[in-house]
Amino acid sequence: MELLHVPEAARELGVSYPTLKQWIYKRKIKTVTTPGGHHRVPRSEIDRLLFQRGERGQGGKATSAAQPAPAAPISGTGAGLEHVISGRNQLVGRIVKLQTVGLLTKVVLDVGGQSVTSIITSDASRDLDLKVGETAAALIKATEVMIIRPLQRRP
Repeated sequence: MELLHVPEAARELGVSYPTLKQWIYKRKIKTVTTPGGHHRVPRSEIDRLLFQRGERGQGGKATSAAQPAPAAPISGTGAGLEHVISGRNQLVGRIVKLQTVGLLTKVVLDVGGQSVTSIITSDASRDLDLKVGETAAALIKATEVMIIRPLQRRP
C-alpha cells in the first residue's frame, strides 16, 4: 500500500494542507497513523476522492481545488456512482495496464495493492478514453457468491 505524506496528498487532491488536515480531523478521509503520530494518506483514498469528484487523477497532477466528496460509508457503497447506477460493489483503483488486441481490451486496475482485471470491448475502452495512471472503478456484478474452506483433518 502506497502511503503519501499529507502535503503531497494535498497537492494531488488540489487542496491546501490545512484543508486536508481538517478533512482528516473530521474523518472525511481515512489515514494511517505512524508510531510517531503522523498521518499518511493511502493512495487508494486519493483515488477514491478524485474518482468521486469526477477527476482523472493521472500522475499525481492536481486538477482543481474543490470540496471533498463525502467519505464513502464503511459499508462500501461505492465510489460516487450510487446516484447514477444501481450496482454497489465498486472497487476504485488506478489503471496500471491496458492491452488491446483486436476487438477486446484487457484493463488491469491496482486496487489497494491488488490487481483487478477486466476484458472489455475496444470500442468501450476508446469511449471511456482509458489511460494508464488514471483512476477508474471496477463494478462487480455476480449472481451468487460461494464460500469455501479447506477440509480439516480429523485425528
